[in-house]
Amino acid sequence: MKQLRPHQTQASARGMLGRDVSQAFWRAVRSQMHPRMIFALFMPFIVIMLLTILLLWLGWTPLTEWLNAELTESAVPGMVDPVIGSTAFLALKAWLIPIAAVFILLPLAGIGGLAVAAVWIMPLVLAHVGKRDYPDVQARGKHATVISVWNAIWVSLLFVLGWVITLPLWLIPPLGLVLSLFWWTFAFNRMMRVDAVVDYADPDERQLLWRERSSGYWVLGFVCALLNLIPPAWVFLPVFSGLVYAHFSFEALRQLRRHPTVQVT
Repeated sequence: MKQLRPHQTQASARGMLGRDVSQAFWRAVRSQMHPRMIFALFMPFIVIMLLTILLLWLGWTPLTEWLNAELTESAVPGMVDPVIGSTAFLALKAWLIPIAAVFILLPLAGIGGLAVAAVWIMPLVLAHVGKRDYPDVQARGKHATVISVWNAIWVSLLFVLGWVITLPLWLIPPLGLVLSLFWWTFAFNRMMRVDAVVDYADPDERQLLWRERSSGYWVLGFVCALLNLIPPAWVFLPVFSGLVYAHFSFEALRQLRRHPTVQVT
């Protein structure tokens, strides 16, 4: 038998990873078009809207005052004033601060919508996808609700804590973009990978999938985080990301059970 060289094995693994990720997204797009999944969009959207209103009401004034103080005391005015003038700088600051405040507060509402989708919508997603596309994959999960709720709580709390703690770094370009991608990649991956398998995989299967498919899960999270940079995506992304992770996990679990002695890549 011909033995594969290490670089050939790595190239094959990367090819399989790209295939599995793209397949999961394509199947998720198809599933999202189903009326049941379109209807599922409403609950996370309503939660996001209510949390957005609450956060803007409670956090708008202190946040804009903090941004104004930080920008005024920083070295930026001295660098900008000689170029555009103090009056123009004040106008620019008055325009930038509200935009920055919106982009800081809205993600805090978004994580609430993602948590709702993970705990309450994901079981509907799994039932829909499992019945239609993976009828051969049996449900073997235990304590799914407890695990799902606990996971949603700690991921949400860590996301909010990390987001708030790293807020000052947003004033250093381009760390705002980098931090946004980092925290949302973390949130999508840690939130959705658990709920995508907890109902169907037993504890040993869950640990194996999370370990052997770790790179695939992180890629899914990163792509979802990129989509999250587009404001219209906030409407459908909580449910769509669940569909993506569901298809990826169902296919991985199917392969694992068909070839139990072969480690997944």
